[in-house]
Amino acid sequence: MITKETVDRIIGFDGDELPVVSLYAGMCAGDAGSLSTRINSMLHEIRPLAHDGSIGRRARMSLRGDIERLESLEDTARLESGTLAVFSCTGQELFERVVLPRALHDRIVVDTAPWTRPMLGVLEEYHRSCVVVADRRSAEAWELYQDEMRQIGKVEDPALRKPNFAGWYGLAEHGVRNRADDLARRHYRNTARMLAELFRTGGHELLIIGGHPEEVPNLVEFLPRPLRERLAGTFAVDPRTATPADIRHGAERIAERYERDEERRWVSDVLDRAAEGRPAAIGLDDCLWAGSVAAVQSLLVQDGMAVPGVVCEESGWLATAGDVCPLCGGPARPTSDVLNALAEAVIDEGGRVEHVLADTELKAYMVAASLRFPLPPRPERSAA
Repeated sequence: MITKETVDRIIGFDGDELPVVSLYAGMCAGDAGSLSTRINSMLHEIRPLAHDGSIGRRARMSLRGDIERLESLEDTARLESGTLAVFSCTGQELFERVVLPRALHDRIVVDTAPWTRPMLGVLEEYHRSCVVVADRRSAEAWELYQDEMRQIGKVEDPALRKPNFAGWYGLAEHGVRNRADDLARRHYRNTARMLAELFRTGGHELLIIGGHPEEVPNLVEFLPRPLRERLAGTFAVDPRTATPADIRHGAERIAERYERDEERRWVSDVLDRAAEGRPAAIGLDDCLWAGSVAAVQSLLVQDGMAVPGVVCEESGWLATAGDVCPLCGGPARPTSDVLNALAEAVIDEGGRVEHVLADTELKAYMVAASLRFPLPPRPERSAA
């Protein structure tokens, strides 16, 4: 699982002007060629830099170390689907390897900082959820992210396990009840404090609560407003007998429902923008042109779609067909999936990409986008 600490470590890395190699190797089911072959092919692109006299000796030595590390990776790289992302700077002892849940195009970049936009673009599609399972005396917190779950916190408080309302230590019935309620309220306050700290330090986006249906509302009452606003839903479970698999199953159902509802809201918002005449692009041709001129703020793509097209490496022009770029006059290369190229272009320009699984009106258009500015006139396509 990709942790926040790993992502923060990569983003915050300072190579002290030494080059950083960022490699993305994507695999889809049925792809031809091994991952090792792809990595080796990409390394050929940067090998000349390791002997380039125009850069300093320290930088060259660091690059050679990076290449050796990545060459050794060829023998162990195994990936059925998704993307292997590797960030290396031997001179500053950086070597981070993460597996992204969605396939990206093969790319290798040498720069003074890790090239993280493709990684961040994919990770934005997944919510990091904090799941708490609680009763009147105990609470366990878990992090759910990218189909993985790990325990991140626990609260255990004293409680009256079996109150005897005929009297407990000489107290009358109402005293026993009051004492039990006081202990439960103290426990819920402690649980709320734990959750507030986890959200402050863990970068969680959603809160999901599990427990006995009659007890969960009591915990919700003690949550501060910022946490209530993050509450995605609740599920019924017995905290004393639930297994991690039970908790994960209940939480995943809530997270999935939230994500589908969120996708419906996004689609509705983009379509409303278009209907009101605000900057938006609906359909493949308009969205490709919007991506060509870096106009896309948020891109919505119907999940599972793939469309062949063309890309101009020089200008960034994207289209479904054409041999010559109308922007720069250079050649356009074919691509098996121009939607993927569009998504990468949006991420490169700091935009957001969401793949929509929900059943919405987007199916009729395949792709839609909210824009930073209205689209300029589209040039006519040229033929060779």
